[in-house]
Amino acid sequence: WYHDNLTRHAAEALLLSNGQDGSYLLRKSNESKDLYSLSVRGKDSVKHFHIEHTGTSFKFGFNEFSSLKELVMHFANQPLIGSETGTLIVLKHPYPRQVEEPSIYESVRVHTAMQTGRTESDLVPNAPSLGTKEGYLVKQGRIVKNWKTRWFTLHRNELKYFKDQTATEPIRALDLTECSAVQFDYSQERVNCFCLVFPLRTYYLCAKTGIEADEWIKILRWKLSQIRKQLEERNATLSS
Repeated sequence: WYHDNLTRHAAEALLLSNGQDGSYLLRKSNESKDLYSLSVRGKDSVKHFHIEHTGTSFKFGFNEFSSLKELVMHFANQPLIGSETGTLIVLKHPYPRQVEEPSIYESVRVHTAMQTGRTESDLVPNAPSLGTKEGYLVKQGRIVKNWKTRWFTLHRNELKYFKDQTATEPIRALDLTECSAVQFDYSQERVNCFCLVFPLRTYYLCAKTGIEADEWIKILRWKLSQIRKQLEERNATLSS
């Protein structure tokens, strides 16, 4: 469950996509070489707790432990307190480094390569799958065909868009189980556009760059393929 140089975003994606309440992993902190971060999932969010390595011990809050194993054993039966909300989280399920992931898909390899400055061929086949994505896209209005910039978040089978990144309530949440296709769109005057086809509406979106549009399309298509796969497996189970 020690994941070394896993980033904060990747830890959140792994725990939210493949973990459960109480799943946890340890990673190096992005802030200092003497700090580690314990990332723990509680309900639908991930909390990050700093652990300081003094050279001879590990300090966690007011507690000090001679080893990380001792720290985890201690807190396995005592709740961690999330500082912002007071949510109680118990360490229940270590998230192993070698874990069975959904098969890696192109957009993650491209995205990871972009973030690390490496090429796709440099990345190991079992690189952590990031089943989430967020960013600004320009969306065409439904009635008035003007274009407005919106903040989009993709998590599990839901694509939400907000007025901006600071908004807490989405304008709309799109259920991808109802989406039939995602594809590049060349009918608009704008560039880097793609569309999502739903039964009652087709959503037209534009990214800042072609690479960004390609990332969105690939990860959305992967989501749709997973949805279809789950549906086929469910139907096969029911028919048998």
